[in-house]
Amino acid sequence: MKRYILTAARVAAIGLMVTAGVRSAQAEDIIVPAVPGNLNVDEGNEVFLVGHGVGTQNYVCLPSASGFAFSLFTPEATLFNKEGKQLITHFFSPNSDLTVKPPEAGTIRVTWEDSHDSSRVWAMLLEQSTETPFVQTDAVAWLKLQTVGTDAGTLGSGRLTQVTFIQRLNTAGGLAPKSGCSTAQDVGRKVFVPYSADYFFYRKSHTS
Repeated sequence: MKRYILTAARVAAIGLMVTAGVRSAQAEDIIVPAVPGNLNVDEGNEVFLVGHGVGTQNYVCLPSASGFAFSLFTPEATLFNKEGKQLITHFFSPNSDLTVKPPEAGTIRVTWEDSHDSSRVWAMLLEQSTETPFVQTDAVAWLKLQTVGTDAGTLGSGRLTQVTFIQRLNTAGGLAPKSGCSTAQDVGRKVFVPYSADYFFYRKSHTS
């Protein structure tokens, strides 16, 4: 019995070492590019997931202080892993997390939904940058966002419930058109502009 307990303990220890090794290998596989200083994620957080997003930035022509302008009403994108398998869908939706303080029930936020377990994360914009040479002149800004709500999804405590920060980097395309929204007759006109971006998801560091 004593020998069995010691053997079980050794197996458990090896299991922990293997798990830690896999976790480290996964973290090492994700290379976050250099970013403008204001987009660096706070210490105590680590990147654990990345997805390459392809889709559209969707705009509608509305009255504005200067006359008329296109306004973003939602992104529509699918995020894929490096093997090309679908990971996450990306859009706007009401934050339905009732546990956050202050409460945000119904506030429209940028949203990511896991394609496997349907867990969700809602985030608010903290910082953005169009600084060259990081960001292409014809591309939407790079962003740093912070979680303001999560949902565990249909399978329970899902992957995206651990997200603390999100970066949108390596953008291409997606800017609002410079024409087509200049008169009252244009109000309500919608335009779907193709774009791509890499999304980096962070969680609390296991070593913090």
